[in-house]
Amino acid sequence: MFMTKNVIANLMRKSSTRLYPAEVREPFKGFRGMLENDINVCIFCKKCQLVCPSQCIKVDLKARTWECDPFACVYCGICVDHCPVASLSMRATYRPVSAEREMINLQGPPKVAKAKAGEKKEKEEE
Repeated sequence: MFMTKNVIANLMRKSSTRLYPAEVREPFKGFRGMLENDINVCIFCKKCQLVCPSQCIKVDLKARTWECDPFACVYCGICVDHCPVASLSMRATYRPVSAEREMINLQGPPKVAKAKAGEKKEKEEE
């Protein structure tokens, strides 16, 4: 008898939950959703790897690769704050659902050798 009153009240009231696939909520202000790296801007300084509390980022300067394990990432944003060239950013969207463990592997452009000061002067004189 006690529950009858509650059941009827709940049937007449608006639903307190969303029908998720049909109704998607916009992320809150300051939401840190997906870690992204603009690999063409990255200088492979390894600061993101050093400050990452979950140790999910691996940077190889010689091979010019940047790797992140999104399942290990806690999305704290510390790596974004410490990046000196702002190549890292957090996109305000949710990561797509994945049943398998997928790594984010990015290959940077090959390093361009800088010309020495003496070689520049010779080219300018010609």
